[in-house]
Amino acid sequence: MLLDLFKYGFSLETLIGVLASIFVIFCTLPIHEFAHAYVATKLGDPTPRLSGRLTLNPLAHIEPIGALMLLLFGFGFAKPVNVNFRNFKNRKRGMALTAAAGPAANLIMAFLFLILMIIFTILYSRIGTIVLKVSFWFFKYAATINIYLAVFNLLPVPPLDGSRIFNIILPDRLYYKLMQYERYIVWAVFALLIFGWLDIPLTFISSKLYDLLFKIAYLPFKAFLG
Repeated sequence: MLLDLFKYGFSLETLIGVLASIFVIFCTLPIHEFAHAYVATKLGDPTPRLSGRLTLNPLAHIEPIGALMLLLFGFGFAKPVNVNFRNFKNRKRGMALTAAAGPAANLIMAFLFLILMIIFTILYSRIGTIVLKVSFWFFKYAATINIYLAVFNLLPVPPLDGSRIFNIILPDRLYYKLMQYERYIVWAVFALLIFGWLDIPLTFISSKLYDLLFKIAYLPFKAFLG
């Protein structure tokens, strides 16, 4: 996002992309983390609540490095929510549901933003003001970033949410072995992102998911518009 300003120069579209990224950092990343905290709390773990993470306050969730990465590359992260799996009745199931809550929240938000994007597209086609055009691009970028975040977080590698979901089918011994190397794996993932080696698969999956959500979001408008 922010790199686009240096690559392609200043334009209204790239500026809106940066503003949408800032919006995601302060508004939707906190919802992602709150979803983790909420589900964990509902499943019997008070750790997120006791550590102050059962809140939508962005200051409780923002991680500076993760926020910078989102601004620069479109992929980032917030401060992980601490969870004590020993408090779950079913440890694997509890961890998987808690982990899945974050990406699910991103997809729900992306769907809502796509609906808003469609509404502003229809209004722009009829009225054609710059405000409606800016609103269209803003929600398009917001939806796209949220889909990218969901796909990225679903990668089955620690410490991403996908690894906690993938844990359901992994033997405990193998899972804990992987977790021992979490620190090294996360830096390897960051390196792959920085050098662009994950761009093709992540972009491909994200674009397919975007198309699917867009088609679903557009259905009621298609019926209404004839």
